[in-house]
Amino acid sequence: MAEWWQGAVFYQIYPRSFQDSDGDGVGDLPGILSRLSYIADLGVDAIWLSPFFTSPMADFGYDVADYCSVDPLFGNLDDFDRLLAKAHDLGLKVIIDQVYSHTSDQHQWFRESRTNKTNDKADWYVWEDPRPDGGPPTNWHSVFGGPAWTWDTRRRQYYLHNFLSSQPDLNFHNLAVQDAILDVARFWLDRGVDGFRLDVANYYFHDADLRDNPPSGLSDQSRPYLYQQHLYNRSRPESLTFTERLRALTDNYDDRMMVGELFTSAPVDRTLAYTEGKRRLHTAYNFFFLEQDHVSQQLLQQALTPFEKQNAWPSWSFSNHDVPRAVSRLTNGHPPGDGLAKLLLALVAGLRGTIFLYQGEELGLPQADIAFEDLQDPEAIRFWPDNLGRDGCRTPIPWEAAAHQAGFSTVKPWLPIAAPHRPQAVDKQMSDPRSVLRFTQTLLAARKSLEALQKGTLTFHEAPDPMILFERQQGASHVLCAYNPSPTPLATPIPLPNQSRQSELVVSERARLDGDQLTLGPYGFAWVSLRVRA
Repeated sequence: MAEWWQGAVFYQIYPRSFQDSDGDGVGDLPGILSRLSYIADLGVDAIWLSPFFTSPMADFGYDVADYCSVDPLFGNLDDFDRLLAKAHDLGLKVIIDQVYSHTSDQHQWFRESRTNKTNDKADWYVWEDPRPDGGPPTNWHSVFGGPAWTWDTRRRQYYLHNFLSSQPDLNFHNLAVQDAILDVARFWLDRGVDGFRLDVANYYFHDADLRDNPPSGLSDQSRPYLYQQHLYNRSRPESLTFTERLRALTDNYDDRMMVGELFTSAPVDRTLAYTEGKRRLHTAYNFFFLEQDHVSQQLLQQALTPFEKQNAWPSWSFSNHDVPRAVSRLTNGHPPGDGLAKLLLALVAGLRGTIFLYQGEELGLPQADIAFEDLQDPEAIRFWPDNLGRDGCRTPIPWEAAAHQAGFSTVKPWLPIAAPHRPQAVDKQMSDPRSVLRFTQTLLAARKSLEALQKGTLTFHEAPDPMILFERQQGASHVLCAYNPSPTPLATPIPLPNQSRQSELVVSERARLDGDQLTLGPYGFAWVSLRVRA
C-alpha cells in the first residue's frame, strides 16, 4: 500500500523570502500563514519549511543555536502552531528542515564543549590534536572554502566543520549526541509535524581513523573542495545506522516521513542504501539534477533506472535554495522563457517519485542577478565572481507587479526584488490563463487524476534525439510522457505494443497527436493517456 508521501508534490518555502508580515524586510511565519491558501490552490500535497529556528544567521538558519525554538526574526512557537493547524485544515502536510550534522558555534552545546577537555559535552563535537607540525588533523576541505578544521585557542585543539567555521560538526560517534538529536526530533513530532527534510544527511559521521581524502583527479575547479574524493568526511556507513534509529522513532508516530538530502552529485551514490527497505529513510534525493545545465533522456535514465531496478522510492527536484533557478540553468544552451519553464515543470512532475518544487518555480522565475554590494550569502561572497546561485535564487517572491517591494514587504527587503521578476508577479499571472502559474495548477490537477503518474512504474522508450520519452504505468493506467527540450520540432510514433489501445492528450503544450504520430513543437511536451478500448 502506497504512503501519502509516495507520489506527493511538496512545495519548498524559504521563509526569509516568502512574505514579510511585520515590516522588517524579512519573511516570517505569519507571512507564510497569510499565503497558505495560495499554496493549497496550486494543488500541492505538502510544504517543506526551510529552517526558522533560533540562529545567528551566519548561514541563514542552517546554523542552529536552539533546535526547539523559533528565531524572533520569524515569530514564535505559537505562530508555528497556528501555521501548522491552518495548513492541516487546508489539507497540506508540513515537514520541517532538521540540521543535525552541525550546529551554530553559538549553540549552548558548543559553548560548553569548547571550554575544556573534561566538561560534560567535551566529546559532543569533533575535536582533535594537531599533527606534529601543528597542521590540521587531516587534509579535508570545507565546502565553503579552506580547511575543514579550525584551531580553538581555549581547547588548544582543532574542531571539524564541513561548512562554515561557525558551523562545528557534532560527533555522532558519541551516543549521547545521537540521543540528544532524537530528543529534538521527538519535540517536533509531538508538536504535530508530518516529517522532516534532513539537511546533508550523509554528513553525520566522519572517519574515526582520520584518513586523508584522495584527490578527485579533477583540475581547474572553482572550489578546492572539488579537488578531493570525499571518502572520509561524508557518506560514512555509520550514518546508515543512525538513520535506522531515526526511522524507529518516526515509526512510533502515524503517517510521518523523512526525506534525506544527500550532498553529492553522483547519480545514485549511496542514495539507495539510505532508503533501503523500511528501516532507514523513507526517501532521499541528491544534487544530480540540481547541478546539471541541461536535461536529456540519457541523464534521466542514468538517475532513474537504478531506482526502478531496486523498486526503491526516490525524490526529485530541479530547483532549491542552494542552486541557480532551473529555468536559467537547465536551458540546453537556449534562452530561457515560459515555454522552458512549463516543460521543466511537466518533466519533473512526470517522474516516478516524490516531487519537490521550490517557491517561484510555479512562476517560471529566472535566476536574479545580484550586485556584489547586495550579496548576503557567505559562499557567494567568498567565491565571487563565480555565480553559485544561492542569493540569486533566494530573492523575495513577487506577489504584486505594481506594488511597493512587489507586495513582499513595506520596506527594503534583505535581498532586492529582481526587476525582471515583477512582470511575472502572482497577480499578473493569476489573471492570465496562459501563464506558468495557471499552467502549474492545471498540471498538478491532471497529475492527481492519473494514478500512473503518482505511483506507477517508469519505462523509457526510444525517441529521436533530443526528445525525452517514457511511459508510466499503474495497473490499466498508462501515460506516455514526451518532451522536446529544444527549439526544433520533433516527431515520433507513439509506442503501442497493444494495438487495442486508444490515445488522448491530457496535458500538452505545442503538441499535436495524429493517430499514432506525436509531433512536439519547440519546447513542446505532452502527457498522452493510453487507454484500452472496451
